[in-house]
Amino acid sequence: MSSDLLTDDDALASPPGRPDGQRELTGRTVLGLILAFFAVVFGVNAFMAHEALSTFGGVDTESAYQAGRLFEREVAKSKAQDAKHWRVEASVKPAAQGGAGLDIVVRDEGGAVVRGLGATVVFERPTDRRLDRTAQVSEVGPGHFVAVADVAAGQWEVVLELSRNGERQFRSKNRVVLR
Repeated sequence: MSSDLLTDDDALASPPGRPDGQRELTGRTVLGLILAFFAVVFGVNAFMAHEALSTFGGVDTESAYQAGRLFEREVAKSKAQDAKHWRVEASVKPAAQGGAGLDIVVRDEGGAVVRGLGATVVFERPTDRRLDRTAQVSEVGPGHFVAVADVAAGQWEVVLELSRNGERQFRSKNRVVLR
């Protein structure tokens, strides 16, 4: 028998260079794997950054430092507001031309209407400040205001401010659900 003849075991043997049958790991292969890994990481990061920035509606406060400094002033205004014992009745209803209407009546602690006030109403979207809408406010009588805003159905925070001679006298913020 000649030693040049191949047996079945020899036919299944690994190619020359690697006795275990696996491909050789070269520098090019490693470089390709590393580049592919980082390409996936950078691609996912770019996608997530784009999604975060395109859906970000804004910050709740422009400067946390300034908000902290103004906190004591807000506390004093809140105490002055409470000391007046005003009864502010506001009801939200669908407006005839779409959106929402707000009927506001302001009375003092004795039940008399409060005169000489100006009112502003803002419908703020809790999830996206870009959707905030300022309502058109009209005074229909002393201490009686009507506001109309072009807002969609959903949850809103209604911010009502009453002022006299440019100084805020009353502020409330209430969550409403419009259907």
